[in-house]
Amino acid sequence: MTFVVIDNCIKCKYTDCVEVCPVDAFHEGPNFLAIDPDECIDCTLCEPECPINAIYPEDDVPAGQEGFVALNAELAKSWPVITERKDALPDAREWEGKPDKLALLQR
Repeated sequence: MTFVVIDNCIKCKYTDCVEVCPVDAFHEGPNFLAIDPDECIDCTLCEPECPINAIYPEDDVPAGQEGFVALNAELAKSWPVITERKDALPDAREWEGKPDKLALLQR
């Protein structure tokens, strides 16, 4: 099993999670993070670090967010690895918890 970043991360991109990842499974896009399922070792360290609850075990992805399983795998192949914490996006707090942000995802 792997962990998955879901919709809530879009336009927020908090990176607290990347520092605790022991295998460098996180990849960074312009306004979203993705977890590489081939690298993730299901250690559970990242999930509690996310301040906006945007990381879930693959088997527990909320209803309506299942497409993010494949999306994480796809994006991780083309985005660079991120291993160090960075500042969140400037307007992240305004986007926290807003639903249906997939159309705002920048590739």
